[in-house]
Amino acid sequence: MQEQDKVQEQDQNLEKQDAAEVAAEDVTQAEAVSTPDYAKVIAELEAKISEMQDAFMRAKAEGENIRRRAQDDISKAHKFAIEGFAEVMVPVKDSLEMALKIDTPSIESLKEGVEITLKQLNSAFEKNRLSEVNPAQGDKLDPMKHQAISMVPAEQEANTVVTVLQKGYTIADRLLRPALVTVAQGK
Repeated sequence: MQEQDKVQEQDQNLEKQDAAEVAAEDVTQAEAVSTPDYAKVIAELEAKISEMQDAFMRAKAEGENIRRRAQDDISKAHKFAIEGFAEVMVPVKDSLEMALKIDTPSIESLKEGVEITLKQLNSAFEKNRLSEVNPAQGDKLDPMKHQAISMVPAEQEANTVVTVLQKGYTIADRLLRPALVTVAQGK
């Protein structure tokens, strides 16, 4: 039996040696596979860095161009913002100047000229979204659109418009000037 034990022990030792040799070969192969060519890897990384730097510089230049164009657009918008309004106001001025050139105007011709000029002015306001704030008698006071000048005794609900002293105006829903109104006092 001792011989059998010795044979088994030798077999086990051979198996361990074989396993160790296989493991050593695996490590050697793994090292061969995992050991890259450093010069090649460095060259690839440098190429990627160069591409990324180029892309960054292009993006930076494009951003700068967009910023510059936006500044130019804003500058032009400020400079020519009133151009459309001025174009529709010029005929109104022309009409007023023509009315003053008449040597002996009649009341009827003056009235007709003023009516035409007012129509031109209203058209100019309409085209540029300039609208009147003209509350009716009895409308509720709106402090966002009306300015109460005084409170007067009236036969209507308190804090309602009695009279409009001066119309107000808005430009595209933004208040330009509030309507000046008198308001009913509480009873």
